[in-house]
Amino acid sequence: MIGRLTGILLEKNPPQLLVDVQGVGYEVDVPMSTFYNLPGVGEKVSLFTHLTIREDAHLLFGFGNAEERAVFRQLIKISGVGARTALSILSGLSIADLAHAVTLQEAGRLVKIPGIGKKTAERLLLELKGKLGADIGAAGAHQVHDSQSDILNALLALGYSDKEASLALKTVPAGSSVSDGIKQALKALSKG
Repeated sequence: MIGRLTGILLEKNPPQLLVDVQGVGYEVDVPMSTFYNLPGVGEKVSLFTHLTIREDAHLLFGFGNAEERAVFRQLIKISGVGARTALSILSGLSIADLAHAVTLQEAGRLVKIPGIGKKTAERLLLELKGKLGADIGAAGAHQVHDSQSDILNALLALGYSDKEASLALKTVPAGSSVSDGIKQALKALSKG
């Protein structure tokens, strides 16, 4: 197994890179989160990697850190989630956002990622529960987060981006009902 590559970055064509490691050029597919943090062409790069061997191809996937690779490996263990889908998930959500979605069981965030339908999103949430993110222990905290989650999902359903919805959610006082919370969040969004 190839676990890490360090070499010179020869080409950057999202999502694929070409990395020269002592005269051997490795084609490596990376999530956009890794791609945005790459050095310039001609500079030294170091990537954690995962090698997938299929009947028709050997595919190398690269990650900026070991945590990203660990989440990728967790994702591809899930039935119906292949390497390309796992890359899409890591490109569409940060690890923290994915962990948050899993903790609060928010399928709405996952279905926005290309290639993720409702059933796949629900399977992901079920399979990753307890493996990714902190589970909320206290029942009281769980209820607060449920209303916050409902408000966030309502804003996402109305077409607001994750960032806009999350910022608006911060203006909603803790313990607000779902309907009041949505009204307050919409007011905050209309002012911005």
